[in-house]
Amino acid sequence: MAALISVLLTITLSLLITRIAAEALTLTGLSREAAKFQAHSAITGSGFTTSESELVVAHPVRRRILMWLMLLGNAGLITVISSLVLTFINVAGPQEWLPRLGLLLLGIAVLWVLSTNRWVSRLLSHWVEWALRRWTHLDVRDYASLLRLAEDYGVIELQIDPDDWLADKPLQETDLYQEGMLVLGIQRSDGTYIGAPQGSTVIHPGDVVILYGRLDAFSELDSRKAGSAGDQAHQAAIAHHQEQIRLAEGGGR
Repeated sequence: MAALISVLLTITLSLLITRIAAEALTLTGLSREAAKFQAHSAITGSGFTTSESELVVAHPVRRRILMWLMLLGNAGLITVISSLVLTFINVAGPQEWLPRLGLLLLGIAVLWVLSTNRWVSRLLSHWVEWALRRWTHLDVRDYASLLRLAEDYGVIELQIDPDDWLADKPLQETDLYQEGMLVLGIQRSDGTYIGAPQGSTVIHPGDVVILYGRLDAFSELDSRKAGSAGDQAHQAAIAHHQEQIRLAEGGGR
């Protein structure tokens, strides 16, 4: 039984450590989704995507956080395996290992429910952020509040393909602001980053465009292709955004 409790405690600590690391990565300026992915990848040793790994490796604080996660993840894996062996070794038969297996699955299910519960997640995030503000010197600016990354708005990265509607267009010709989108930056294929690009900046195939705007408009823009059909979709998106503005202004009165 002690070995079974050790397994559940190790899993609980791993989830808590991962959450703390994800919040710490978020406070360094990494997006929340990217931070969660990087933290889970590091503690499980499953690796990173190329573009996101560069954001981590080039940042000394993020690199240190993930290094500790990797070390703790390896130690936790060894503890779980050894505890599982001790839990089920030398059992006489199903009458002994079945109750242990049931308790193990029940404990994992409870931990899963708690880790995915929004209220628990929000409470834990607030506590972790407060602790990091109190005892660390990480960048604690709340980018989510500054950009209002809530409800219907967010920031995404859009990969530009040669046949995309945005390809080979200057920003001033795209009129994305009329669709309710702002271009925050452009990552060139050669690694060059252009922050707050000007209207004359041309979007090239292979670029990654960082956009801020309504979440429901991103998927359509991502699938929009060059040509007359793309131009029509652009006009439809402008009309939809103007209608959203009218509805919002009408609701505010």
